[in-house]
Amino acid sequence: MTRKLLMIAGAAMLLPIGAMIAGTAQAQSSADLSAAIASGAVGEQADGYMGVAGSVGDAVRKEVESINIKRRQAYTDLAAKRGVTVQDAAAATGCQTLSTRLKPGQAYRIGAGAWQTKGAGPVALPSYCATAG
Repeated sequence: MTRKLLMIAGAAMLLPIGAMIAGTAQAQSSADLSAAIASGAVGEQADGYMGVAGSVGDAVRKEVESINIKRRQAYTDLAAKRGVTVQDAAAATGCQTLSTRLKPGQAYRIGAGAWQTKGAGPVALPSYCATAG
């Protein structure tokens, strides 16, 4: 991550985009996607996008792709407003999602690492998240 991550990491700035992105996933989720999230077959990633962590059907896979397309557009808009890369805007939001929105039992992945399941405690975030506020 670049130093520009610091420029977009303020909590006041990330809350609206993070809430919008979380709302997008929830508003569009079918019962199948909700079940896949609850079972850990679909989860959140530190890069700000959802990922498929297990076996899911084509409909769920397409829903995840659709949500990620909408997220990328939101990150693109945020990046343009803040003068940072889309990757940095997405990662800053991913840090916030993993630290504040992920519920126990849900799957998550840091970088290219293995999928993990959130327990009762906080998620061990990537080092760049420490600068993301």
